[in-house]
Amino acid sequence: MQQYPEWIWQNGAIKRWADATTHVMSHALHYGSSVFEGIRAYSTPSGTAIFRLNDHTRRLHASARIYEMAIPYTADEINAACHEVINRNGLERAYLRPVAWRGLGGFGLSAETPIDVAVAAWHMGPYLGEGALTEGIDACVSSWQRFAPNTIPAGAKAGGNYLSGQLVAREARRLGFGEGIALASTGLLSEGAGENLFLVFDGALHTTPVSAALLNGITRDSIIRLARDAGIEVIERDLPREYLYLCDELFMCGTAAEITPIRSVDGRQIGAGRAGPVTLRLQELFFGLFDGRTPDRHGWLQPLQS
Repeated sequence: MQQYPEWIWQNGAIKRWADATTHVMSHALHYGSSVFEGIRAYSTPSGTAIFRLNDHTRRLHASARIYEMAIPYTADEINAACHEVINRNGLERAYLRPVAWRGLGGFGLSAETPIDVAVAAWHMGPYLGEGALTEGIDACVSSWQRFAPNTIPAGAKAGGNYLSGQLVAREARRLGFGEGIALASTGLLSEGAGENLFLVFDGALHTTPVSAALLNGITRDSIIRLARDAGIEVIERDLPREYLYLCDELFMCGTAAEITPIRSVDGRQIGAGRAGPVTLRLQELFFGLFDGRTPDRHGWLQPLQS
C-alpha cells in the first residue's frame, strides 16, 4: 500500500499532503492539460544531492511554453520548492514531482484558467520492480503505436501524452511482461511506455532519435554523455523492430527506471539473457555519480540546501 509523505508544496506554500487539493472541474482533469517532471535525489558521500535539477525545471518551463501555459513561478522558485519538500519530509533519497496544470476557470478547450503548481517528494525504489536493475526484465512490443508527427508534441512532458504510455504499460502487464515497447507511426522503434531505449551492437550504443515520437529524456542524455566520456561509441539513428531481437544487449532508461536491462523481447532472449558488459559499465558510471566512483564532471549533482 502506498505510503504518502506528510508535506507537499502547492502554489507557493508548504501544506499537509491531504490539504493539497484541486477542483474536480479543473481543466487538466478533463483535458490532460498539465506538464510535469520526474527528478531523483540521491544519497551521496557528501549528503543528499538532486540530479540535474536545473535541467528538469528548464524542461518543465519548455513543456509549458509549447502548451501556452504561463507558469507563475520561476525555475529558481521551483528548485527551492524541491529542496524544501525533501527537507520537510526528512528524506535522504527521493523522487520529486513538480507539476503545473490548468486549474478551475473555464470549461472550453481553449479556456484561460489559472495555472496551479505543486511539488511533491516521496521515496521510490526500483520503478520496474525489485531486482530489475540487476536481473533485468522481460519486455514486449506493444500493439499500440506512438502518435504521428505534428499531432501531439512528443517533446513536451505533458500529462496527456502519458495516456499513450498507460496503454503500452497496461497491455504489457496484462500479458505478463515487465514493460512494453512502442513503435512510432512509421513502424520503426520509438521508446518504452515511459523510458528511452538503448541497443548495443559490437560494443557501440544505438538509440532512436527524437524524431521517433519520443521524449528526449534527461537520463538518456546523461547516458550518451557518460558513454562518450568513457570512449563508448553512441549512434542515434532510426531502428527497425527486428533489431530488438538481433542486438547484443538492450536496456531502458529514465528517471524512474534508471538503467534497467532487458533480458528478452516477445519471449526472445537478448544476448546472454542478462545485463551485458556495456550495460553494466554504464550502470557503474551512472550510479557511480552518487557513490563517488564517477567524477561529476558536468556539475549534475546539486547538494540539498537546508
